[in-house]
Amino acid sequence: MEASLCKSKGVIKLFNRFFPDECADSAYKIDYEGLYTQGYRGLLFDIDNTLVPHGAPADQKAVALFKRLKEIGFRCCFISNNQKERVASFNQPIQVSFIENAHKPSVKNYRKAMERLGTSQDTTIFIGDQLFTDIYGAKKAGIRNILVKPIHPKEEIQIVLKRYLEKIVLHFYYKEEGIS
Repeated sequence: MEASLCKSKGVIKLFNRFFPDECADSAYKIDYEGLYTQGYRGLLFDIDNTLVPHGAPADQKAVALFKRLKEIGFRCCFISNNQKERVASFNQPIQVSFIENAHKPSVKNYRKAMERLGTSQDTTIFIGDQLFTDIYGAKKAGIRNILVKPIHPKEEIQIVLKRYLEKIVLHFYYKEEGIS
């Protein structure tokens, strides 16, 4: 029994680097006013399956969200592993800073985004839908992060495969957090 407990704690410790700081059903259901009150000023977002289905243009819901975030006082930046054409076209009706081809989970562009926004690790939050790119990168960069549920089940094959591994990690996260 003791060996089993040790093994379980070892697995949790191994997976801990991928555990999100918090989870939300949607990027559209986060209490941004509360985050601003807590002193956060910079918001970094993934795009595909965080804000819209994969490859979709910015819709009215996304445009309205960023209008609201700007009114609250947030500075925002998209950090995407997509190419410039995809990110720029998504951003066209929103008009915030963006970094394309970001190579998440590399920390370099999380830091670059904070520089652009004039924020620090303590005043920035990252919102994304993938553990192994979005959340892991934010954690390595020392940024608070929020994992949101993917908007749409249709995804590229490499992401589908990562989702299976994410389910295993999330099982241990929910167990550790006492969430059923």
